[in-house]
Amino acid sequence: MSSLNFRTLDLNLLRVFDAVMAEGSLTRSAVVLAMTQPAVSHALKRLNESVGEPLFERTAHGMRPTPLAQTLWPQVRAALGTLQQAFAPSAFDPARDRVAFRLAMADATAALLMPALVQAIEAQQALANLRVVPLATRDPRAMLERGEVDVAVGYFPDAMAALLAQGDDAALRHQRLYDTHYVCVMRRGHPLADQPLTLEAYCAAHHLLVSFSGRAHGFVDQALAAVGQQRRIVLTVNQFYTAGRVVAGSDLLTVLPQSFVEATGAADALVVKPLPLPLGRVHVEMMWHLRKDALPAQRWLRGLLAGIEGPMVG
Repeated sequence: MSSLNFRTLDLNLLRVFDAVMAEGSLTRSAVVLAMTQPAVSHALKRLNESVGEPLFERTAHGMRPTPLAQTLWPQVRAALGTLQQAFAPSAFDPARDRVAFRLAMADATAALLMPALVQAIEAQQALANLRVVPLATRDPRAMLERGEVDVAVGYFPDAMAALLAQGDDAALRHQRLYDTHYVCVMRRGHPLADQPLTLEAYCAAHHLLVSFSGRAHGFVDQALAAVGQQRRIVLTVNQFYTAGRVVAGSDLLTVLPQSFVEATGAADALVVKPLPLPLGRVHVEMMWHLRKDALPAQRWLRGLLAGIEGPMVG
């Protein structure tokens, strides 16, 4: 990268850069910035000239950032956020200001939280737009650090352990929304439905695993291995809704957070039983990056999420 002369750099170009990084599209960036698409394209060309090399590559799916752009973005976004907070600390008006949010969560989490979140947004006549993107991992730190989403909601044990170890030096923030626990789920009429579920019977049955990453090994398998047991996993899926539908129509067992059973859409066809081995409680957390911590619109969104009454589970 050539040496930049900040005395001649148009700082408005950094807002365009930030929008294109966040949206991945000239068209969507133009909407966010209230500019025309040619104007956004021209601004990027000027920024490329100032930097001395291209920051994006055009692809069939939008604008792909170069390694340099990925390196610059966290500092640029943090600086823009700091400036916004300094000059307009309480300027966000949900009924006047258009804003788009990205939230990462599993399908069942979205089914539980999004109806109440939409109701809260409409009650305030807010102009916010929400986009829910799927979680492909139980560790959303990379998504948040890259700015792909504003908030991630879910059970993130590895990420939480890392954040707690880092203390005040952590780049991410979190807030617990609610707790639940794991249960065994089977169809009504299953041979095991009307009897106590023993560890022996559980291990002898066939199972379905919900895995965001597609790995055919989960928390239950780790707990079973600790007591010298294992189970046969017949099917692995990445959605709780799919899990509920498959289990309701087969003899497979699955393990779900209790609060998610209703979100499968098949609760009336399912039987819930205590697991025959101990698993830790499920702490559903809201997680976000420090650079978004003080932004008024982001604080408003997190306040709405925190105000949603969590599932009543034991």
